[in-house]
Amino acid sequence: MKANKISIFLAVAALIASSLACALGEPTLSNVRVARDQDGTQLSTTFGATDTIYVVSDLANGKAGNVVTSRWSVVSVDGYDPGFVIDEVDLTLDEDQLSYTVYFYFEPPEGGWPAGTFQVEVFFNGTPVSTVQFTVQ
Repeated sequence: MKANKISIFLAVAALIASSLACALGEPTLSNVRVARDQDGTQLSTTFGATDTIYVVSDLANGKAGNVVTSRWSVVSVDGYDPGFVIDEVDLTLDEDQLSYTVYFYFEPPEGGWPAGTFQVEVFFNGTPVSTVQFTVQ
């Protein structure tokens, strides 16, 4: 009977240890999405000329010094060359974060967004993670 209790205890301890090892893994950035809110719950790829646009992603096991970059550019907008970079923003973590929602936002320019298609490239520590597109009508 005592051997069974020890076996169960060791099995539970091993399960807890393996869960902690997974939770403390390498930093990753995932689930990049375009939304109407900083939490990334109001997903959309179509916006109006006066909307604020958010690009949201999930960071796991972030470490102080990790850098998330967003590069906003034109895909197809009258009067702009494809690939024209609107803005590029870096966000550097100042402390370790086990789980964190990273968001970038762009308020409409004076006079509103021009109609067309735009994209946002997201990088994590200089490595491309995802490219998302949105349309302004």
